[in-house]
Amino acid sequence: MDTRARLGLVTAGIAGSAVLVALPANASPADGPTVSVADADNIAGFWFRSNSKALKAATQWGPDAETVAKVAKLSSKGGPSADGKAGTVSPTGPGGQAGTSKNINIPKTLGKVFFRKNGKTHWCSATSIQAKYKNLVATAGHCVFDTDDNDHMLDQWIFVPGYYQGKAPWGVYVAKQGFTHYDFDVYEDYDRDYAFVTVYNGVKFEATRAVSEKQYKAHGGLKWRDKGKWWILTVKDAGRLGDNVGGQGLAYNQKVGAGAVYAFGYPAARHPDGNKAFTGVTPKWCYGKPNREVTDAGLKIEEQIAITCSMTPGADGGPWLLKYSNARRLGYVNGVTSAFADSNGNDRIDKITSPYFDGETYDVYKAAANNWSGSIVKK
Repeated sequence: MDTRARLGLVTAGIAGSAVLVALPANASPADGPTVSVADADNIAGFWFRSNSKALKAATQWGPDAETVAKVAKLSSKGGPSADGKAGTVSPTGPGGQAGTSKNINIPKTLGKVFFRKNGKTHWCSATSIQAKYKNLVATAGHCVFDTDDNDHMLDQWIFVPGYYQGKAPWGVYVAKQGFTHYDFDVYEDYDRDYAFVTVYNGVKFEATRAVSEKQYKAHGGLKWRDKGKWWILTVKDAGRLGDNVGGQGLAYNQKVGAGAVYAFGYPAARHPDGNKAFTGVTPKWCYGKPNREVTDAGLKIEEQIAITCSMTPGADGGPWLLKYSNARRLGYVNGVTSAFADSNGNDRIDKITSPYFDGETYDVYKAAANNWSGSIVKK
């Protein structure tokens, strides 16, 4: 029997040589390649060149980002159920203080993931999540695995916490390896539309300058030729993701609707009626109790959960945080935005959906959360 047929999860490779990862007993690995230090170095350089032009030019991503957007209709039948005891992984990190604001404080862990597809740059929403080596990102599966090629991760993948108009206040974190559920990888089943990605230490831009050919050849870091000149880029190690912004916890096998969640993300796309309510520049949030509504068969969704929310694509992959503390800016990831729905047929998105996080979700998380990454900056 093909080992992949027995698996509960797969690793989505990005570039470089194949590596086997030790996984829990109820899961089994795919030969998923990782991003080498050299490749990660070049990926960071791609996003830093030309004054972060590629970052600023990126557009929102989604299941239908390259075609006409489809909006699912919701039904009230069906729904997910726990496959074991409820469990949590505690959040860690700096969090932050609420100060005197009465508004909801955006978590420091929130940011955008950027990647390339068919020569264009795109983004999704994501969050830092607690892990042994403080190096893990949680987002939607369709923001990690290339469902068109079905064999690797989306190209040039990075995470930028606190992203704002080309700025990376805590650095850029290049992906090392992505972990997705087998059913999403093989069948594009959006009931398993989640992913966990290990990232290298962050890097921060220091300077780009033209140099002599001799200096260019001697430079051990990022470098390139453009318009007849020799260019080098110097960066510094920004440290581990979790040390800089903290890491949200994880909650799984929770009773649906027992507690309300805050959903965060960077919505940008127009509503189906053409109205553009969001810019994608600043993060937004919604609040509500998940229910057992499910969405369309086109995405093979039968057991997702939904909350009332008008955020549009761009918010894909954003965290749903249970027991969110506004003072600490920390909670428990209990879902990630997967799809968008018009529940009353008026061509306005009014629901967002997430896979139900169960024991298999925890298995995928656990496989990712124990992998070390390290630095890509040469000393």
